[in-house]
Order: sequence, then C-alpha cells, then structure tokens
Amino acid sequence: MIILGIETSCDETAVAVTQDGKIILSDLLSSQIDLHRKYGGVVPELACRRHIEVIGLLVKEAIEKSGRSNEQLNAIAVTMGPGLVGALLVGVSIAKSLAYSLKIPLLGIHHLEGHISAAFIEHEDIVFPSIALIVSGGHTNLYYMPQRGKYRLLGKTIDDAAGEILDKGARMLGYSYPGGPVIDRLAQKGDPERIPFPRPYRSSSNLDFSFSGLKTSLMQTLFKMGKAPEDYMSSHPDIAAGYQSAIVDTLVEKTFSAVQRENAKSVMLVGGVAANSLLRKKFLSAGERLGIAVYIPSSRLCTDNGAMIAMAGMSHLEEHHFSSLDLNPSPNLELMS
Repeated sequence: MIILGIETSCDETAVAVTQDGKIILSDLLSSQIDLHRKYGGVVPELACRRHIEVIGLLVKEAIEKSGRSNEQLNAIAVTMGPGLVGALLVGVSIAKSLAYSLKIPLLGIHHLEGHISAAFIEHEDIVFPSIALIVSGGHTNLYYMPQRGKYRLLGKTIDDAAGEILDKGARMLGYSYPGGPVIDRLAQKGDPERIPFPRPYRSSSNLDFSFSGLKTSLMQTLFKMGKAPEDYMSSHPDIAAGYQSAIVDTLVEKTFSAVQRENAKSVMLVGGVAANSLLRKKFLSAGERLGIAVYIPSSRLCTDNGAMIAMAGMSHLEEHHFSSLDLNPSPNLELMS
C-alpha cells in the first residue's frame, strides 16, 4: 500500500510517501525556523502563510521523488490535530482535495499517534504492554499501551511542556529559538553537579509533570549571577547541564515508575525532545538496568515528519478507519483508542 502523509500541525511542512508502512519512498520537510527565530517562538499567522506557500510544491516533489504516480497512491493520511488551527487547515484542505480527486480514502491522524507510530517504522517487533512518553515543544504525555492503537493517558504536564521549558531556558541564557538543541550542545561541555536544579513534581503516586518551577529556579539563578547573559557566559555550559539534567531525570523517573506500576514490558520515547542526547542515553541505560526494551526513533523521525503520519495512516487503512470529506481540524484533539 502506498500512502501519502501530510503533517502541518505547527511550524514545519512535512510530506512523505511510504510503502506498507515500512519503506520510506520520499520524506521532505520545509522548516520555518528562520522565519520564527527573530520572534523567539512560533507566530501562528506566519506559520499558516508559509504552509500555504510551500505545501503544493512539496506534495508534488514528494510524489515525484517516491518514483510513484498520483494514480498509484492508495490513501492520503493527514494530521487533523492537535496543533495550530490555521496550520492544520492547510494540510487537511489539500489532503481532502487529493483524496476527492483521486477517489481514494482520506485518513485523519492524531498528531501524537503519529509520533508513536514513528517508533514502528524502525522497530517492527515492539513488545506489549508498553509505556509511551511523547515529549515535545507542546506535549509531555505518558500513555499506557496494552497493544498498538490502544491508549490510556497516565500523566501529562500541568503547565509547560519539556520542549517548551528547554526553549525558554535557552532564551534566558541569550540564545535564539529553537533552544532545545542549544541546551543539548552546551550541556555536553558542562558539569551538571556544579549548578544543580530541583527535580520538580517527584511524587511517585502522581505521573503528571510540572516544569514551570524549574524555569523560575533558572531565572533566580541567573539573577544572582548578573543582569546580562554575557556576565555569566563562562557558566553557560554548567547551567545548561544542570538545567537539562533536572528535566531529563524527571522524565526518566516518571516514565519508569509507570513501567513498574503497570508491569509494562517496553518503553517508547518519541517526539522532538526524544532527539536530546542525554535523554536517549538515560532511557537506554534505565531500560538495560531494569531489563525493559526501549524503542527510540532515529533523530530525524523524532521531529515532526510526514513519514510518521503515513505510518499511522497504514494502521487506519488496514482497519478501515476512514475519514469523511467533511473532516475538519481539531486544535485541541485528545488521543483516544
């Protein structure tokens, strides 16, 4: 089965063509980082306009690079939520147009289901039950999965998401958006013990996350050091290392507490922040220590991409979970089984 996947939930236009949910025939991405960098974050109106500018050409190029024709497509999978409503509308509109003109199924996909599906692209033998941690700029959600396609929410952030807190931390240090990769690079040169930060919301009985207090702790630390970023430039690596370590330790602790509580046999780590080098290392280490299988997509498949949406679409197609042509985007859509 040949599926075209379209992802436009936020600030990246992604289109991919996959075969049987396993083989990526083409995978294209138009990033908007340069567009939003000067604002320190994503500006929804600008994001929507850029999606409109590039989506048509990107779809055409993805199909051409796949070596397939429009007539060989078996379905169109598209992110229908959550995300920026205008950005979602761009992707959903072109997906509906293609599905209608080609007379093939339309598959509306939850963005978080797409991230989870990224793990299946490179790992066909995932064992269940599993715990899935989705960690990105907009989400920090923990799910119990008794089998593929079945989800029970165990916990989520009650304020800032982990990716958001990394971006804000980098900005406080004087660096531009996106800040997650900056913190990761700086931290590799620093000592996490020199300037330690608290591990927030550590209750083992509660699997929700809270990172806003960590942001406040960083602000207070910087205030004591000086009023301008250059005043503590030499301490940036140690600050980043301590700050990142607090975030990573919290994510690891909560996730593996869920593993033990639910008697899970595996863990999936997905989402943009899953590309963080320390987080990947500590997840693999914890899994090895506890004898739990850990599945993490390659870094390219952690960030938003069309292949993960096409992969999720394969499951929907096999189960005949089709969407009608009056599909509308849902910016606050919850992930349901």
